[in-house]
Amino acid sequence: MAKHLLRAALMTFLLAGGAASAQRIAFVDTKYILDQMPEYTAAQQELDRQSKKWQDEIDGRWSEIKKLREAYNAEAILLTAEMKKSRQDEITQKEHEAQDLQQKRFGVGGDLFKKRQELIQPIQDRLYDAIKEVAGTTYVAIFDIGSAGNNVLYASEKYDKSDSVLRKLGIRPGKDGKDAGNLRGHDGDDNGENEAPSHDGGKMPAPGKDGGRMTTPPNGSSVPGNINMKPKQ
Repeated sequence: MAKHLLRAALMTFLLAGGAASAQRIAFVDTKYILDQMPEYTAAQQELDRQSKKWQDEIDGRWSEIKKLREAYNAEAILLTAEMKKSRQDEITQKEHEAQDLQQKRFGVGGDLFKKRQELIQPIQDRLYDAIKEVAGTTYVAIFDIGSAGNNVLYASEKYDKSDSVLRKLGIRPGKDGKDAGNLRGHDGDDNGENEAPSHDGGKMPAPGKDGGRMTTPPNGSSVPGNINMKPKQ
């Protein structure tokens, strides 16, 4: 329902605003685009294969632990206190090793994450470059309706008014906080005439892609196909 409302809002803006000026917005469906790319399908299949291999490895560890625990429970009545402690320590050690392996394979920054970056990053880069080329100088912004957050994939630097807002707040803009300062009591009230001219290029969606920006998906990482849509660093 939300996606249909977004589409309706975008179309209304395009029809109403497009007639009044050349400033336009558009949307793309990255899920649809990725599903049409053979290399993305192949990458997903390789990820699934590798993920299953690692999961089978972990499941094997826990299966071994389960057998050791069952054997211990069956034999505990016959064991001395020292033997019991030795067997329990062995089981505990193997549990820790299984947990460490699971974290190594599937944890944050783990093997699956690295493999996904290796396989998906080049595809992401091609997608972002294509979006940027399609946007050209025609579109002010391009939204993604294929992800949960309806992210802004492209935004023209020409219409970034962040520095203007800072000046209205009495703060002198400074790159990375350098040379920033309080403008209160100075001529910091600008309506655009005091702004340094900006080029008419576009911003891609994250640091490392020509200073671009992208809204982070609500779930922190997911976009169509369970890939983390991070532009190359």
